[in-house]
Amino acid sequence: MGLCKAALEAAVRALAADLGPRGVRVNALSAGPLKTRAATAIKNFNSLFEIVERRAPLGRNVTLDDVGRAALYLASELSSGTTGETLHVDCGFAATAL
Repeated sequence: MGLCKAALEAAVRALAADLGPRGVRVNALSAGPLKTRAATAIKNFNSLFEIVERRAPLGRNVTLDDVGRAALYLASELSSGTTGETLHVDCGFAATAL
């Protein structure tokens, strides 16, 4: 998964640089684990979910509403000066997962 996320982040930066002169902003969301149907296929997902909840600075897992609000922000004029960024929506877990 780490390789995929790194590739996504690189693609976002490259597209932002390429499309920025045309006024197009390119950003990505990197959400923490979400309890979805697809997640049921991940081995030991519940363990991962519990680890994130314990280690995340906000002391909880991200929700679909959290991710939706972040997407709304990126799609709105509130983020008009933001491009080439990957916004982590994970209750701060990315900051602790060194």
